[in-house]
Amino acid sequence: MSRQALHEGWTLRAAPGAQVPAEVAERAVPATVPGCVHTDLLDAGLIPDPYLDDNERTLAWIGHTDWVYRTTFVHQPGDDDRVDLVCAGLDTVATITLNGVQVGSTENMHRGYRFDVRSLLRDGDNDLVVAFDSAYRYAEAQQERLGDRPNAYPEPFHFIRKMACNFGWDWGPTLVTAGIWQEIGLHAWSTARLATVRPLVTLAGRDGQVELHVEVERAAAVPLTVRATVAGAHAEIVIPAGQRTAVATLTVREPALWWPRGYGEQARHPLEVTLHGPDGATLDSWVRRIGFRSVRLDTTPDEHGTPFALLVNDKPVFVRGVNWIPDDTFPTRVTRERLAERFDQATAANVNLLRVWGGGRYESADFYDLADERGLLVQQDFLFACAAYPEEEPFGSEVAAEAAEQVTRLAPYPSLVLWTGNNENIWGWHDWDWQEPLAGRTWGHGYYLDVLPRIVGELDPTRPYWPGSPWSGAEAIHPNDPAHGTTHIWDVWNTDDYTKYREYVPRFVAEFGYQGPPAYATLRRAVRDEPLAPDSPGMAHHQKAAGGDAKLQRGLDAHLPAPVDFDDWHYLTQLNQARAIQLGVEHFRSHRGVCAGTIVWQLNDCWPVTSWSAVDGDGRRKPLWYALRHAYADRLLTVQPRNGGLALVAVNDGGTPWRASASVTRLTLGGESRAKSSYQLDVPAYSSVTLALPTELARPEEARRELLVAEAGQSTRRALWFFAEDRDVDWPAAAWDATVEPVDGAQLVRVTARTVLRDLTLFPDRLDPTASVDEALVTLLPGESVLFTVRADGSLGPSALTARPVLRCVNDLG
Repeated sequence: MSRQALHEGWTLRAAPGAQVPAEVAERAVPATVPGCVHTDLLDAGLIPDPYLDDNERTLAWIGHTDWVYRTTFVHQPGDDDRVDLVCAGLDTVATITLNGVQVGSTENMHRGYRFDVRSLLRDGDNDLVVAFDSAYRYAEAQQERLGDRPNAYPEPFHFIRKMACNFGWDWGPTLVTAGIWQEIGLHAWSTARLATVRPLVTLAGRDGQVELHVEVERAAAVPLTVRATVAGAHAEIVIPAGQRTAVATLTVREPALWWPRGYGEQARHPLEVTLHGPDGATLDSWVRRIGFRSVRLDTTPDEHGTPFALLVNDKPVFVRGVNWIPDDTFPTRVTRERLAERFDQATAANVNLLRVWGGGRYESADFYDLADERGLLVQQDFLFACAAYPEEEPFGSEVAAEAAEQVTRLAPYPSLVLWTGNNENIWGWHDWDWQEPLAGRTWGHGYYLDVLPRIVGELDPTRPYWPGSPWSGAEAIHPNDPAHGTTHIWDVWNTDDYTKYREYVPRFVAEFGYQGPPAYATLRRAVRDEPLAPDSPGMAHHQKAAGGDAKLQRGLDAHLPAPVDFDDWHYLTQLNQARAIQLGVEHFRSHRGVCAGTIVWQLNDCWPVTSWSAVDGDGRRKPLWYALRHAYADRLLTVQPRNGGLALVAVNDGGTPWRASASVTRLTLGGESRAKSSYQLDVPAYSSVTLALPTELARPEEARRELLVAEAGQSTRRALWFFAEDRDVDWPAAAWDATVEPVDGAQLVRVTARTVLRDLTLFPDRLDPTASVDEALVTLLPGESVLFTVRADGSLGPSALTARPVLRCVNDLG
């Protein structure tokens, strides 16, 4: 058995067309494989960076063009029974020709293909051509053939099995790619090979169990032997001549378990599988690291409705999640190192689950391996989003093949705990005026309620399947009913103020979000407007949400003083995003016991854009990230409205009891105490306690001049409650003293308040794009201090570090 990668010597050429620019037409461009057309043209200097200014618009022709990849490779024939051309991922509608003979065609980005080419290979040079049809032309032809179906955007993404967000989204650019986006090569083998290895890993009491399903592809009708080992357990099975499948069971006595982060260690064990011929020679092998753990959903109806509670190893896990979109429009630019950086940002923000959203891709092996390593749970959507999808051929067969391949591929990863049928499509059918234009045509119902649950049930019954996000658990109940199953909350942001989050006590919030612009350094790299303004052309182009700027303004008007200039607008819109999500998360967590989890929209971005992300398209943390870190902390102290008054809620998502002395003080903005109460907190592990506050704390004498401060020791961030919106508070003009001290690799910025400083934040990237800071959104009372640690490639000027617009707070506007 041997493998030969075919990644070298490729060229790329545009098929003739009036839309192709003269500088590209008839030109052979060096191509990187794996890669895509856009990155190859960019590397060749033939197109501008599509992420800058409005360059995206001028590059629309790429998605409407046919493209031809070509290479010549040397092959030396051997005595192998088979030589297969293996294409792990082609984007998307491709015809493969070897030495002038067509060997196959593809029309699905989300699955791999294998073609027997032994008879076509020549000794010496061989010519391989992969020709890609325009994704638009294919999708539009299917749309015309099958009849249009409604979707959320004016693009035909639901008529092709391709990454939907390539066609644009309310946070993403319209850059319709083509290319050999995953590995391609020759696989030579004899007698037999391992076609699929599917370990179903469960717990039986304290023992681990692997039900190992093996499928072989044969070139000879001979008996085969499969041997498997894991954690000291061994199994051997014989596959008789003429058979292709076998099942072995391995039992491991009391193995170290895999736990989500915050619940235990992430123990993993190598599972080794080998295939042997009649003479005992090894024909093929397969190795993965698996984790012993169980996972289930509790959806037993109760007095509140239908819960959606995740249990791992029979322990309920309150989900502190974020939604994940592709980290780049061009997937081959997403390296393992880049994923590791995002995962570290997620875990540092106390996140324990990533939901891989259904308009993107099935993520890479690196993605799942890093999630396993870090104890991040993963919810993987099947790839359907915000549209009515046709179920006719070829789509029905393609979806089934894609789902079977991906369920099998991802079976070994313990971090994967939930499959979801789609994003918002069942909800769309109910509420988005789809039924009349569909006029009885298929829209995906059969996928979500039949095909996909059947495939998951057959191939991986160890993991739960949920038909949609949102989904109530039953077709008789509205799919987005907050009392049942999972819900998405989008009236906040779209039409209502973010304080409306408090009107919901949902069982599980799978999406909710609020927009804010990216970091200033990210904006300045991507947008060259002069002057930069909220509505300047480049800023407007990097705002993809319908009415997004008006919604940002509505949020500012409801809560904050009016911005005087762009610097104010940038700070305040980022702040309002952070405030909105922190309020929502703390509210939902305060109802622990009814609500079992939240998944914020969204962690990351695929390009520099104003969006709902906590980490922007250049990988910089927005103020929202710091707010998430606080709101998702293991131990959360929060003041919440309850029964016409206020309550102190202590939430403990740590594994040990939380016992502490707590105090709640009503203060003036000048720091004068007007009322105070003390409490003894005793919060069991994975639980919460609610304490009603007395009237003298909950009722201010001067709402515009007072606040509550709740504290419970140095290990927990204090909670604040203001009795008036910032726009109405009698803020004193901000005053502080600041010092800057250089230390090895960093600068320490100490700020001491002479007045109250509301949501003090330092933006060092305004001085150096490499700069970052460890803390943000700090409110200081007079006399209090905070220490910021700033890291950058070079030293930053102390005076600039401690002045506007780098150092900001709410009460320094103008």
